[in-house]
Amino acid sequence: MQDRATVLETIEGIIESIVYHGEDTGFTVCRISVPGMVQMATAVGPFTAPVVGESVRLHGEWTKHPKFGMQFRFERYETLRPATVEAIEKYLGSGLIRGIGPVMAKRLVRHFREQTLDVLDAEPDRVREVPGIGPTRSARLAASWREQKAIQNVMLFLQGHAVSAAYAVRVYRHYGDAAIRLVEEDPYRLARDIWGIGFKTADRIARSLDIAADSMKRLSAGLEHVLLEAMDDGHTYLPREVLIARAAEVLEVGTDVVEAALAECLAADEGERRLDEETGPDGVVGVFTRRLHRIEMDLAAHVKRIVAALPERAPARAHTLGWLERTATRRGIELSEQQVQAVVEALRRPMLVITGGPGTGKTTITRTIVEAAEALNRRLALASPTGRAAKRLAEVTGRPATTIHRLLVVDPQTFRFKHNEAEPLEIDFLIVDEASMLEVTLARDLLRAVPDHCQVVLVGDVDQLPAVGAGNVLGDIIRSGAVPVIRLTQVFRQAAQSMIVQSAHRVNRGEFPVVVSADEWRNHNCVFIEEEDIEALAQRVVHVVTDVLPRRGCRREDIQVIAPIYRGAAGVSRLNDLLQEHLNPPAPTKAEMRRGGRLIRVGDRVLQLVNDYDKNVFNGDMGVVSGMDTVQQLLRVAFPESLVHYDFSETDRLQLAYALTVHKSQGSEYEVVVLVLHRSQYVMLQRNLLYTGLTRARKLLIIMGDRKAVWTAVRNDKMMLRWSRLADRLAGRLSDGDPQPRLPL
Repeated sequence: MQDRATVLETIEGIIESIVYHGEDTGFTVCRISVPGMVQMATAVGPFTAPVVGESVRLHGEWTKHPKFGMQFRFERYETLRPATVEAIEKYLGSGLIRGIGPVMAKRLVRHFREQTLDVLDAEPDRVREVPGIGPTRSARLAASWREQKAIQNVMLFLQGHAVSAAYAVRVYRHYGDAAIRLVEEDPYRLARDIWGIGFKTADRIARSLDIAADSMKRLSAGLEHVLLEAMDDGHTYLPREVLIARAAEVLEVGTDVVEAALAECLAADEGERRLDEETGPDGVVGVFTRRLHRIEMDLAAHVKRIVAALPERAPARAHTLGWLERTATRRGIELSEQQVQAVVEALRRPMLVITGGPGTGKTTITRTIVEAAEALNRRLALASPTGRAAKRLAEVTGRPATTIHRLLVVDPQTFRFKHNEAEPLEIDFLIVDEASMLEVTLARDLLRAVPDHCQVVLVGDVDQLPAVGAGNVLGDIIRSGAVPVIRLTQVFRQAAQSMIVQSAHRVNRGEFPVVVSADEWRNHNCVFIEEEDIEALAQRVVHVVTDVLPRRGCRREDIQVIAPIYRGAAGVSRLNDLLQEHLNPPAPTKAEMRRGGRLIRVGDRVLQLVNDYDKNVFNGDMGVVSGMDTVQQLLRVAFPESLVHYDFSETDRLQLAYALTVHKSQGSEYEVVVLVLHRSQYVMLQRNLLYTGLTRARKLLIIMGDRKAVWTAVRNDKMMLRWSRLADRLAGRLSDGDPQPRLPL
């Protein structure tokens, strides 16, 4: 049989434009100018990281596409060094090298001509010969050129192991010049160190490096990977049998092999052990990552420490009741028995949980507790897990409030919180709102910084979705019985008139929400727009957001679209693309950047996806892209509390936020919410998800989708099981030990 490679055609040319490039697959459609051809050729095939202006040699064949005409489908390619002055200028001006844009490229090529790239390679200091380039700029250009050459080497290494080159910049900037050596020594370190690279990607590299399928390095990494995936699903541990079964499936080895590897991991020396095992009161053996095991034990120990402390100068009940009566008269309000009890208990208990649904008076209670604490000269702190929740807390109390991260203060040198056991917060009273969003790590970091004498009040709605992250802190604290709990059940008359509040409580009881049709919504605040066709649903959502609601007087910045999942024709990703197109269309004055299938443009509303202690910006923070420098490859985002700069390689930490998942909307309230529900999203349709989505709306809620989806969510009251031992520890059914030494963030 004739070798296929011997019959492939070869063309050479310059990439003039990139029509499409998939970061994950490498599939690329680009336009190439080929010497001797009158028109540019369309080339289709696998590219690692195509760059406009790059000279390439492609090996493939000409084909005729029924819609797009003649195309050169290539199977492999080589990057050529640009040879002509024009090609060099286009290559350097493509934005590939930080600090060199079209203007700088023209100046360099005008001076050095065909020797430009040789000068940058061998004698970069010579760029100072170009008028206007001094020593500082010369050094920056030389560093950028060296960095790009090193990144290209990492790209080629990753490409050789069937891994997307999109990770090359992150890999290089994390490991530096030792990147390839370190990855070859232990490819599984990528899954631990580089955000966005998972076990499967690292495993592909390992297998191509001939690391055996049953090597201990691979098996231990696989076990840890399964536990980290479980953390993403909310678990702090997995039962031993579940872990072994899942790991065997992921690793494609027998359960006996995994069991032996687990035993070896658990028997490792103290300084090297990464997994822990513990038998629960139910006899189930649970396996934790060592870090999360210590965090859960630490959290339980700090809750017990705070609960055991006696509050200083606790006012007598009669004194508090008298103050409450005078305060209520002054403010012209009437407090219910539940509200009075909540305030009294908050002032006399070292720790208290207040939970209740919408309209049950949590805001009034919080405001009253704040005033009472101030009247007692307590040093007060108000905090919430997210920036938007903190802003709302400040609005309703009239006092400063902050995120928990900013309350604890990140040390820019160590990227750890400044406040901890050694340097506790200088406060006497702490109120945490939206406490249902607390996951174990953040809760531990907060409570370890609370001094013994400080009183703590956790306020939240336990019927909402649990936190995005490991554990179910508020629910576990309530279930443990270790902390006093005030459950608010009375819905106040004014709140009860809201169809949004009525709908939320109906959903909690397993009933269909109170809604009116689009034709009747003039005097109602809970509307249902039915649309069963999923493609039509997405387009109709855009029409409502961009046309109908603005005509009814709603400001676009007050409207938030929410959906259960990212994927699908009416998922968050698709809705974001459609809304971006209509709300922030391209314009000559708006800079934009594209990475694979993602497009970010100046003026876009964006959401931070991960905690970044270096930039002091955190998961859930929402901002607006306020500027972009395509030459320096920098993006600027204006958040409510700061202006943050991102390298283009870091923008995968941002996502468009015209539409959010219900989980990402937690802790926030919006004037107008458009909640999109469709039967195709059935895997996520649960009662607490619908309830959480409904309660994000402050003034107007529009549910869009089909009735079957709403009914599916209403009837599905099965809470997704989260394996956690916090409640057992707090109830004394498990030892929590002493608070542990501080762990890295």
